[in-house]
Amino acid sequence: MEAKTIVITGASDGVGAEAVRQLHHHGHQVVVVGRSAGKTNAVGDELGADRHIADFSRLADVRRLAADLRAAHPRIDVLANNAGGIFGDRIRTGDGFDLTFQVNHLAPFLLTHLLLDTLTTSRASVIQTSSAGARLFDNITFDDLAHDRDFTPQRAYGTAKLDNILFTQELHRRFHDQGISAAAFHPGTVASNFASSSGNFVQRLYGSRLTRLLMTTPQKAAGQLVWLAEGRPGTDWESGVYYERRKPAKRTHPQTRDSNVARQLWDESERMLKLPKG
Repeated sequence: MEAKTIVITGASDGVGAEAVRQLHHHGHQVVVVGRSAGKTNAVGDELGADRHIADFSRLADVRRLAADLRAAHPRIDVLANNAGGIFGDRIRTGDGFDLTFQVNHLAPFLLTHLLLDTLTTSRASVIQTSSAGARLFDNITFDDLAHDRDFTPQRAYGTAKLDNILFTQELHRRFHDQGISAAAFHPGTVASNFASSSGNFVQRLYGSRLTRLLMTTPQKAAGQLVWLAEGRPGTDWESGVYYERRKPAKRTHPQTRDSNVARQLWDESERMLKLPKG
């Protein structure tokens, strides 16, 4: 298998950390991106891998990360936007956005946008870690993307994961003919530190010993990310598709079948981030 340069965000713990370990073991050049300096450096030191510290609750960190990645890696074969999470009560970031919306959608959207030249030149794959929660909680409403009017942690998270799928579809539509392939996937219900700071029933659910016995391991969940990262778009998987258990998902949110919603989400995200209209 040809070695690839693979950037994974949220790689200091859980699914991301296990994915970089497996990919490193397979001979790829992995780039570890994480919020916690201690955890990120520990994984980087373990593998002898390049590492970058970035907190997605600060968009300045995302812009710095993109600049550092462009300088260090003129070729990026895979960008895995894996960082994300569910949080507690509504928190406004210093950039003025809801924390859940920013960390799960706006930050990876911005990072991908800032790396587009490198990604297109590299004919890269862009992978989004989404969730089955995308179809469970609510619809996207464009005059209230972050649910300011009806916020709950679950609704905000589910909608952000729906954003991930729609972003994947629109990235495929706009840039596949320029060489980029895109996929989103559900890792499963993983026994990890996910939701550890949510302060709600999801945190209690994930912290329950009984529940964790029924969950998949980070090692197994990482296998799906590894499969997409190593796979050949058009042969092993199809660009623009959301996957569950390595197969196109049979059940998806109705809005994923409306190309106008994906297009509008892209345009609104560019406007919110003050990016040039693509």
